[in-house]
Amino acid sequence: PSSSCTFLWETLMSIEDSGTRVGMIESRVVHEGPRLRVSMDRVCFPDASEGELEMIRHPGAAAILPILDSVEDKDPEVVLIRQYRYATDGYIYEVPAGVPDYEGEPWEACAHRELEEETGYRAGTLIPLTPIYTTPGFTDEIIHLYAATDLTAGEVNLDVDEFVEVCRFRFSEVLEMVRTSEIVDCKSIATILYAAQFVIGKPQTT
Repeated sequence: PSSSCTFLWETLMSIEDSGTRVGMIESRVVHEGPRLRVSMDRVCFPDASEGELEMIRHPGAAAILPILDSVEDKDPEVVLIRQYRYATDGYIYEVPAGVPDYEGEPWEACAHRELEEETGYRAGTLIPLTPIYTTPGFTDEIIHLYAATDLTAGEVNLDVDEFVEVCRFRFSEVLEMVRTSEIVDCKSIATILYAAQFVIGKPQTT
């Protein structure tokens, strides 16, 4: 490791030996919404200094890349949604995703449900990809990424504030949409590129 990393590690160890706990000291909720909680947190940093940070607490989510052909195909047909997002002032392309229906809902169950509700497809198989922290500078949101295969017809069940068009593309088209910034949603980019590197066109072991 570099000298700076060594110094940081030695600093962390000395703080730990002193009994100082790195992390939250206290938290004050400033907004409580139906889905998000915003707090001002007093924090002990790794060098034992203290400061205040704004924090958005999020329940987490599951995101899914639906694959219509065999996952071992080099260029399978996949499904994206084109969804209206107020925060982006318009429609963007995304992979289907959503939050748990209740606290403790298993992430695979959340992924199965959200896939069917947003696209009308049911997954016979879910392939776990990776969890991601979306914006660790100010939120604890984790999205659990999946690929979905062996799709069959289900039933769309959109929320009242969801305006969604289901779209089908070749995976090579989707990669080009990432390259040209036609897809700019971070969870979707992470899901697509992870699948491109480790899943699509690769032999699947059971």
